Amino acid sequence: MALAIFDLDHTLLDGDSDHTWGQYLVDTGLVDAQVHKHRNDHFYEQYKAGTLDIHEYLAFALKPLTQYPLEQMLSAREAFLKERVLPLISQKSRDLIAHHKRLGDTLLIITATNGFVTYPIAELLGIDHIIAPHPEFVDGRYTGGIVGIPSFQHGKVTRLNDWLTEQGFDLTGSWFYSDSHNDLPLLEVVDHPVAVDPDDRLRAVAESRNWPVISLRDGV
Repeated sequence: MALAIFDLDHTLLDGDSDHTWGQYLVDTGLVDAQVHKHRNDHFYEQYKAGTLDIHEYLAFALKPLTQYPLEQMLSAREAFLKERVLPLISQKSRDLIAHHKRLGDTLLIITATNGFVTYPIAELLGIDHIIAPHPEFVDGRYTGGIVGIPSFQHGKVTRLNDWLTEQGFDLTGSWFYSDSHNDLPLLEVVDHPVAVDPDDRLRAVAESRNWPVISLRDGV
């Protein structure tokens, strides 16, 4: 048995749940369409460029949770999962998850997308363990802040090391699947790094280091 770690957006999902959630809020009128879409798109471009200020972005992404009753946001999330997320889960992703389960591996998602969006996605994928930026929740309401270190870039390694200590696991025989150069710090510490439909920067690194490059997109 080993630890099989997965990035979420553009890896197990054929799209970005964080950006898609922001667009869903625009489409359903829960945020100002012009302002929110512009900032959502701007942050997404920063993420792809590797220049994202994760704290600034999370403050933006979590703000809508502070503006509406919890019940309303939970209902919106349920509809979002059905309408926008389920279509992003490919059969190849499901097959890869099933493969590691057959091997008896422990499966873990590590994502920079906040837990309000991603915790239920892990459930949809049948993965018991997830590390994500954890939204702060006080007196029955979200505050707009997070608890602890964001799991982004080097923060993914920090959060993983804490989790390994808590769970009594190590990285012997470990796998990590990711699409993004932002995940190079974590790809470099596992035994089996795998580039999944990688961006150009990750593809170049993967090819130079002879890492496997695979696709989880159906039809590819």
